Amino acid sequence: MRDPDAPAPPAAGPDDAPVVVSSVPGSFPWSVLAERHPALIRKVRDAFPYGPEQRHALDALLVNCADGVVEPLAETAADRGRWDAWGGTEYYGRSWFDLPFLWSESYFYRQLLEAVGYFAPGPWQGVDPFRPFKLAELDTPETDEELAALDDLARTSADEQEAALLHGSLWGNRADLGFRLAGTAGGQTAESGLVADDTELLRSLFAGGTLCLIADNAGRELIPDLLLVDHLLRHGRAERAVLHVKPYPYYVSDATAADVLDAVRRLTAAKGAAGEAGERLWAALSAGRLTVRTHLFSCGPLPYAELPGDLRREFAAADVTVLKGDLNYRRLIGDRLYPATTPFAAATSCFPGAVAALRTLKSDVVVGLTPAVEAALDAAEGDRWRTGGTHALVQARRG
Repeated sequence: MRDPDAPAPPAAGPDDAPVVVSSVPGSFPWSVLAERHPALIRKVRDAFPYGPEQRHALDALLVNCADGVVEPLAETAADRGRWDAWGGTEYYGRSWFDLPFLWSESYFYRQLLEAVGYFAPGPWQGVDPFRPFKLAELDTPETDEELAALDDLARTSADEQEAALLHGSLWGNRADLGFRLAGTAGGQTAESGLVADDTELLRSLFAGGTLCLIADNAGRELIPDLLLVDHLLRHGRAERAVLHVKPYPYYVSDATAADVLDAVRRLTAAKGAAGEAGERLWAALSAGRLTVRTHLFSCGPLPYAELPGDLRREFAAADVTVLKGDLNYRRLIGDRLYPATTPFAAATSCFPGAVAALRTLKSDVVVGLTPAVEAALDAAEGDRWRTGGTHALVQARRG
């Protein structure tokens, strides 16, 4: 096991592997800053009856993020010093598009919260600007169908249940648990979309101790994560689970503690096996076998190579830390464009302890592929396979 207090070794790969930036017109990172962020501002603006102050601030952010430069937070902001230390003193005054993509994207969400008054005293303090979108996902017929599918799954063996729930967590709401049980969608199995598959290695790391799961999205994607945690606790594959979520709203749909409670309540309100899982999760939370954890680093623009000491010690002591989703994967790899064939174990050497990634591919960063798989994907799809969300991976390494 790596010494959690030792400096993180650099990720293996070419020393000049570039950090992802957004300055190339037409690239995926450019489209996020130039198209997705302005659209999100408009969507948030319409989702609440914000007053003139908030609406003016949102309009100003809309102009700034498209044509302006990065501006510091107000001196009175409680986290101004933190963002200065996280790179702000170097980046203020520069175009959003010329900075590391991870930093620009993260700081955009901090500025969006500033615009709507999330941190300031007043009526909008603590009001999640993305909450309507998250709740809408939980209240759909598709969610009912997915939860009903658990009744069929409950009649299979524990081993089969674990495999199904693991892949349900992997695919999230793109290919839900009902899809996994049916085995096909448009003639394609879920597994056929995997570009790397360390499922058996990952399952061997469920050793009956502590599982850390760093969550990604709320809503329909969080429910499969919770169902997997419930299964591992119920069957002794983990004695204790720690669910890491964001301390405040981030990246539109990233899960917060409030989102965890919404998801558990959605399960407990369901019938059959889903309701039973919800009751067990509620009891596990009450007993401390399932703990919800937040840390300010989770909303930071930094790679996991720069984990603070308390998190390094926590992850080093766990049987395995499972990272969900695209953003966590980018932070794990440093958001650098290493060759896709760089070994996963080498690229994640900065992470303390055993680590695994469950991720659908929605950005350019990827490692751990074989040359044959990369060549086949490139030949069939060009670069689209990296960002389209139609492929996924399960990658793992021992501590």
